Amino acid sequence: MAQLADRITVDPEQCGGRPCVRGMRIRVTDVLDLFANGLSAQQILEELPDLEPEDIRACLKFASRRLNHPVVIG
Repeated sequence: MAQLADRITVDPEQCGGRPCVRGMRIRVTDVLDLFANGLSAQQILEELPDLEPEDIRACLKFASRRLNHPVVIG
């Protein structure tokens, strides 16, 4: 988890407190939206040259952990 915390940062003063990559103004949702629009990891790195491959993996892991919670249906 420490590695993920090093890559994904949350600052209330930046991007409205949304999770960003390494304190930059590149939000996790920006990376995920590019994937959703059909770009490959390589294309995302070309589109956002400040990103590193580890940043993309951290965005995916962050999203996965955010969604991985139990849902009680009652």
